[in-house]
Amino acid sequence: MDAVVDWFEESHRDLPWRSPDTTPWGVLVSEVMLQQTPVPRVIPRWIEWLERWPTPAACAQAPLAEVLTLWGRLGYPRRAKRLHESAQAIVERHNGELPHSLEELLALPGVGDYTARAIRCFAFGYPDPVVDTNVRRVLARLEHGQAEAGPPRTAADLRAGQEALDQVRGLRRQVTLAKGLMELGAVLCTARKPSCGGCPVSSSCRWRAEDYPPYEGKRASGQARYEGSDRQARGLVLRELRASDTPVPVSFLWTLVTDPQQFSRALNSLVEDGLIRYCADSEQSVELGS
Repeated sequence: MDAVVDWFEESHRDLPWRSPDTTPWGVLVSEVMLQQTPVPRVIPRWIEWLERWPTPAACAQAPLAEVLTLWGRLGYPRRAKRLHESAQAIVERHNGELPHSLEELLALPGVGDYTARAIRCFAFGYPDPVVDTNVRRVLARLEHGQAEAGPPRTAADLRAGQEALDQVRGLRRQVTLAKGLMELGAVLCTARKPSCGGCPVSSSCRWRAEDYPPYEGKRASGQARYEGSDRQARGLVLRELRASDTPVPVSFLWTLVTDPQQFSRALNSLVEDGLIRYCADSEQSVELGS
């Protein structure tokens, strides 16, 4: 694992949230944005977000409609709402500063176990195991000779991550290893086309040594298809509202989705999630939530 640390220190991508000047708030924003969204799409939006709202307090004071508009087409807009709510909670509970403890981080809206550990590790330097899909795949191949990691198992995955960290000495190198395993899975040990020639631990990889046996175990459930889904219908409605400075008639939004029942589900779920609201003087038009 020391080889992964050395490789990362020499070869990691120059991502803006990895700058020494990045605040814990910046790390939180990056981790939320990177959930199911590719890095190239996140970079410009992350920069714009931190320029507009450099602190939780600044974000907490912003109208939700403005937050949703800036979020744009990153996908899963509930993430933006939860990030806005987290900013408010950080101000109300922690005087505007992200807490260090796992329990307090987990209590923030939308912050799960992975995100909380990522913040502790990447923002505060705690050697917590940070186990995402990339890390699980790297460890499955390297340690167990399996092409895939199979369905997530939180306790087992955290144990495997901790065992990997324990193979290097020093808190700083353990933190770097947590970053390096993630980077390795993102750029070299990818799901479809691993680049074993450039891998720092290819000589000790069981999967490579066993001539890349195909995976025969259980697989994690795949992401639901986007085209024609309720999620796409929600996105069409939100895109129209983000582009408008005034409330939009429901009768117009109806024309964006061919299936009337799907439109009703999409509209109702957006209202229930607090992402949009009916206008106070009429339920014939809607606007972004506030």
